[in-house]
Amino acid sequence: MKRILIIDDAATVRMYHRSILQEAGYEVEEAINGMEALEKALQSQFDLYLVDVNMPKLDGYGFLRELRLQDMAQAPAIMISTEASGADRQRAYAAGANLYIVKPIQPEQLLAPIALLLGELNP
Repeated sequence: MKRILIIDDAATVRMYHRSILQEAGYEVEEAINGMEALEKALQSQFDLYLVDVNMPKLDGYGFLRELRLQDMAQAPAIMISTEASGADRQRAYAAGANLYIVKPIQPEQLLAPIALLLGELNP
């Protein structure tokens, strides 16, 4: 079973994403900020990261930059944000995101790219 780490400071968003992912058969863990997420990522292997941008302690950009510097197997990361500008998107990719999605999102907008990044889509 593929493991996904949801990183978001909003409990309602984490619950929403968790319900979508668990229903699709993924194992889900949560972190409330980039610092907690980095600790979890260093202790355990995840197949994908779902990362919010604006968080206390360490934001999504900072988390991804730190994660990508680690000498470990790297998993894809989808950055999810309310910020819709091209500059935010560029910052996300520069920090190490594989995809940038603007909130709010429908379940299929989340599941299709995850399946693609995890190599689960059958052509």
